[in-house]
Amino acid sequence: MKTELLAPAGDIEKVKVAFLYGADAVYIGGKSFSLRARASRFGLKEINEAAEIAHKNKKKLYVTCNIVPHEADFEGLEAYLNDLEKAAVDAIIVSDPYVVQLAKSRTALEVHLSTQQSVTNSLQTDFWYSQGVKRIVLARELSLTEIKDIKANTEADLEVFVHGGMCSSYSGRCTLSNVMSLRDANRGGCAHSCRWEYDLFQNDRLFAGDFQIASRDLVALEHVPALLDIGVSSLKIEGRMKSIHYIATVVNSYRRLIDDYYEGKLRPIDEYFAMIEKAENRQAGSGFFQGNPLEKQQLYSTGSTQPTKDFCGLVLDYDLEHKLVLVEQRNYFEATDILEVFRPEGDPLQLTAGELFSDTGEKLDVARHPLQKVKFHSEIPLKPYDILRRVNT
Repeated sequence: MKTELLAPAGDIEKVKVAFLYGADAVYIGGKSFSLRARASRFGLKEINEAAEIAHKNKKKLYVTCNIVPHEADFEGLEAYLNDLEKAAVDAIIVSDPYVVQLAKSRTALEVHLSTQQSVTNSLQTDFWYSQGVKRIVLARELSLTEIKDIKANTEADLEVFVHGGMCSSYSGRCTLSNVMSLRDANRGGCAHSCRWEYDLFQNDRLFAGDFQIASRDLVALEHVPALLDIGVSSLKIEGRMKSIHYIATVVNSYRRLIDDYYEGKLRPIDEYFAMIEKAENRQAGSGFFQGNPLEKQQLYSTGSTQPTKDFCGLVLDYDLEHKLVLVEQRNYFEATDILEVFRPEGDPLQLTAGELFSDTGEKLDVARHPLQKVKFHSEIPLKPYDILRRVNT
C-alpha cells in the first residue's frame, strides 16, 4: 500500500490547500481536548465541513484529542466523541489510555495513538495495538534503524513525523511553558518558551545574548526514501499554525518526492530541498533519523533560513473571456514585479503583473493592503488557490 502523506490544517482554507497541493489526509484540532485548542478554529460545524471536503476529494480527516487530561478535563468528552463519529471523521489521535478505551467501547471511531505517548519499541506498539489502536504515531526520538526494527516486529500501522517543529523535551512532554507562562503545554497551552530569547550568564557575567534552548526544525526529505522502503503507513508534517503558503509549499515538496519514488524517477535530493526552502522555514536538521543529534541540530541563535520567494497573493478567480486574474494580496507587490505562479500540478510559471486594478476598477501601481482584491491581465489561465510569489532579482 502506498504510504500516506499527512498534513496539518488550522482552518478550513488550509484544509482545502493541503488537499489541493497533495495531502492524502489532514489532521485538525478541535476547540476541545486538543493540544492546539487555544488557537483552534474548528468547532463541530467546521469539523463537519472539513470531513465533507475530505471525503468529496476521496481523502481522509483526522481530529486530535491528544491533551494529557487532568481530573477536570473529562466533562463532555463522550458527547464530543459521539459528535466526531457523527461527523464521519476517519480517525481520532489520542494520548490518554482512558480516552482510547472510551472511544473503542462507545464509538466506532478509528483510534491513532499520539506521539505524546512516546512509543519507542515494538512491545509498546503491540500493547496499544492489542487495545484496539490501529495506528501508532511513533516518538520523534527514533533512528531509521529503530523504526525498521519496530516495523518488522508489529502488525500496527506506523506513522512517522518528517517535517516541522521539534520539541526540546521528549516527544512533546514539556512543562517549560507551565513554569514560564502558567500555560500547560500538555493541555493545549504551549507558549513555546524554548524559542524565547534568553540572556545566558556565567559567574554573573553575560555569556551570550539572544540564546534559545530549542531544537532545529525537522526536515527529513533525504530520509523519506528509506522510510518508504521500510513501509511506514504515514509521513506526517507538523504545523497547524502555519500559513497557507507554508502548507502548500511543504506538502507539495513531499508529494513530489513520494510520487517520484513510486514512479522510479527520484531527482537529486537538492532539488526537493530547493522546493521546500521557498517556505518560511527556520533553521532545520534531520532530527534523530541518523541517531542521537549532535550540537549542530540544536537552535542556539535567532538565525533562520530565508525564503527565496515572497508570498504575494492567492488566486481567487480567472476570467477566461477577458483574461483577467483576481488575486487576494498577502504581501506587498508592484506592477513591475516578476511573479512566480506556484500551482498544485506542473512546474512553476513566471509572469509580470503589468497594470494592476482594484476589484472596483481603480488603477493601482502597487498592491499594498493586506487581503486587498487585485486584478491584472494574464495570458496564462490561472486557477483558484494558485499561489503567486515575488521572484527576487
